[in-house]
Amino acid sequence: MKSIREIASDVLRQCSSRGWSLAVAESCTGGLLGGSLTAIPGSSEVFVGGVIAYSNSLKSRLLGVPAQTLELEGAVSEETALAMARGVSTITGAPCGVSVTGVAGPGGGTEQKPVGTVWFAAVSPTGEMTRGFRFAGDRDAVREQSVQAALELVLEVMDFKEN
Repeated sequence: MKSIREIASDVLRQCSSRGWSLAVAESCTGGLLGGSLTAIPGSSEVFVGGVIAYSNSLKSRLLGVPAQTLELEGAVSEETALAMARGVSTITGAPCGVSVTGVAGPGGGTEQKPVGTVWFAAVSPTGEMTRGFRFAGDRDAVREQSVQAALELVLEVMDFKEN
């Protein structure tokens, strides 16, 4: 299994080879996703930046997540993740956007969305993808697994062709 650093390098290399830039929208990872990308030398050629939107009001104001989506589906949902990815792509001008929103714990979980529930979305010129997981482990483990899953989703969406 590849390390987060190796996957981040793959993401940057694949974006670069396509001439695409990348932006991130993070909630439960609190900057770890962007940090994993900027840890790679030369990342500034591809990575334009990101938004850490922990609060719903910031998700709405900065990333354009509709208030109705947050009310009806919640911050931790497929719909919110997709709106976050689209929003960060729009505000930064990056063709690729990836988002992560979830419940890292140890509190904050519900019966419907227990601790470890995380939603991801990635958008690129080749399409859009979403994915949800329920990760096991403590807060650090959930956040680390989330970074890896987000990076893997970016690689997947870059090769995705909508019919």
